[in-house]
Amino acid sequence: MAAATEQSSAQGTAPTWHGIVLETLKRNEIRLTPYVPDKVLTPLIKNLHADPYFNTFPTAREEEAVGIVSGAWMAGMRGAVLMQTSGFATLANVLASLAVPYQIPLIMFVSERGTLGEFNYGQALVCRTMRPVLDSLAMEHHTITRLDELEFIADRSIKQAITTQAPVALILNPLLTGGKVFNK
Repeated sequence: MAAATEQSSAQGTAPTWHGIVLETLKRNEIRLTPYVPDKVLTPLIKNLHADPYFNTFPTAREEEAVGIVSGAWMAGMRGAVLMQTSGFATLANVLASLAVPYQIPLIMFVSERGTLGEFNYGQALVCRTMRPVLDSLAMEHHTITRLDELEFIADRSIKQAITTQAPVALILNPLLTGGKVFNK
């Protein structure tokens, strides 16, 4: 049984996707977690803020968060960026000119919007183009849909990113997170 799942079982609570991500970040010594505010990522963001292990703060744009994590890596600190799909649309240049060529193990957690009943056409368009952009940059990426696969994929992806000094995107699908709730 995986570490985060064991901890939840010992506490008598069911594991949550955000609890698993938090514990996986800790286990991989990732302390820096800048983010762009996002409704889907709110439970994770709140728990990161509440845990003194993490240095968590909002940024104005995704490129800013990537720059902060990249600079921190060069100074010897590990970090991960939290964002939603639409924010990914702004990242092609910073990924192609910084993270990829300078071999920065940028870890991105992307809450996926633009699918499964999305009402915002802009979100849907970026969702359809995100994976082809990642592929064109030869960036590792995984779409996580199930709780039982989250810890394994996140942990192994982080370890691979650090070892190979290559960025990775972990796309958190609405089947995992519940997605954004749309009010009528």
